Amino acid sequence: MVTPRAVPNLVFRSLRGQRSAGEFAAAVRRAGREIGEQVGCDARYIGRVESGEIRCPNYAYERVFLHMFPGRTLVDLGFSDRETVRGRGARATSRTTAVPRTPLSSSPSPVAGVRGTAGAPGARGTTYTDIDEESDVLRRVFMRGGAATLAAASSGLGGSAAALTPLSLPAQRRVGESEVRAVERAVRDIRVLDDKHGADGLYRRAAQPLRAAYELLDSGTATRHSTSARLHAGAGELALSVGWLAHDSGRLDDARSHYAEALATARLAGDPALEAHAFCNASFLARDTGRPREAVRAAEAGTRAARPLDSPRLLALLALREAGGRAGLGDRTGCDRAIGRARSAFARGPADGDPEWMSFFGEAELHLLEAQCWSALGDWPRAARHARRATVLQDPHFTRNLALYRAQLAGDLARGGTADEAARAAHEVLDLLDRVQSSRVRRMLADTARVLDPGGRSRAPEVREFLSRYADHRTGQRAPTA
Repeated sequence: MVTPRAVPNLVFRSLRGQRSAGEFAAAVRRAGREIGEQVGCDARYIGRVESGEIRCPNYAYERVFLHMFPGRTLVDLGFSDRETVRGRGARATSRTTAVPRTPLSSSPSPVAGVRGTAGAPGARGTTYTDIDEESDVLRRVFMRGGAATLAAASSGLGGSAAALTPLSLPAQRRVGESEVRAVERAVRDIRVLDDKHGADGLYRRAAQPLRAAYELLDSGTATRHSTSARLHAGAGELALSVGWLAHDSGRLDDARSHYAEALATARLAGDPALEAHAFCNASFLARDTGRPREAVRAAEAGTRAARPLDSPRLLALLALREAGGRAGLGDRTGCDRAIGRARSAFARGPADGDPEWMSFFGEAELHLLEAQCWSALGDWPRAARHARRATVLQDPHFTRNLALYRAQLAGDLARGGTADEAARAAHEVLDLLDRVQSSRVRRMLADTARVLDPGGRSRAPEVREFLSRYADHRTGQRAPTA
């Protein structure tokens, strides 16, 4: 296989100036926090950009770079135009960029059906960019032939094609940077797709790269200790991501198994960050499955694991997980105290030790989780107040949460007796369901419909309109939007 030649991004290198790659990466992370983006930028990523390996950044990095250099476009920063480097559907010729690009190799892609940007009409090649990595999960992993058959997603976990291509590995192999990086990329891709589309359409496909990652752990030999540690962390995070997809799509037993797998990986690797994440998710699942005492214990265990880490935001989230468990126990005082700890920790602001997976945890999520606590305690007006605040603050980048927060608001308003406003919020949820596939959101909406019309005799016009539209939605019909 002939790999395409990367052309250095000299424009981006000049913007770094006298700063080291590590110093510049720290500046990128700080800029991300200023606009609410959590990017795990490090010196290695900057090196990949400057070497030309990343021809166009993913959307999160794009927002950060354009914030750092206002008034400039990606092309002004030395990147290729996004449309010219997409993993699928790229045009045969590239648009003009600030830094000329060498035509790619005409060798076929190693994964059938994955097309790259070509230097001439009819040519085919493989592109090595963040855009490709976002749309072609793990296509750069497991490229060698052999006995142990694995699988990777070839066209994006949430794409319309969603094809899966079986690939193979030798039974014994050395695990190096490319394999670890691809596992880490799979984690990020799954999270991006979940944010955009919800979990229902992703879970089965996401399980395949997870199996591949654990196959590497079982049969591969890492070239260095640091590589082994990253592989364990990546596989554990991948288990948690797939577990969350199972959790959100209602496969709760599967979720419990994946979370336990991640926790075992964390314990074996001595990784407190992964352990804290696993306990955080386990606490959430326990709360959702009616085991509030277990939710409290898991949150407390996660807090113990997280204390040595430099992340007040992680401690805040774990305190909210504890609050959710205490609310389920009817412990209003304990819940209120845990919320107070969460708010105090959150107010300390972001830190360099904040895990990448916590990019969703902003002020909007803080209010949402507090709303869920008050809802569990039956304080509907207070719950609705926080849910409404969450909908106001929510970043539109997280499409799934736009639906989730409105579903929470609709349910709290309905139970609090504010039927007209509840129906309006529920209409907004229906507007999003064509884009978001989340069993959790659908269950919440179904509960709201039952609360709004317990006996099938609602007379309020807005409620009747919502119920009619909801019934049409359930039967697969499309009613006009008011």
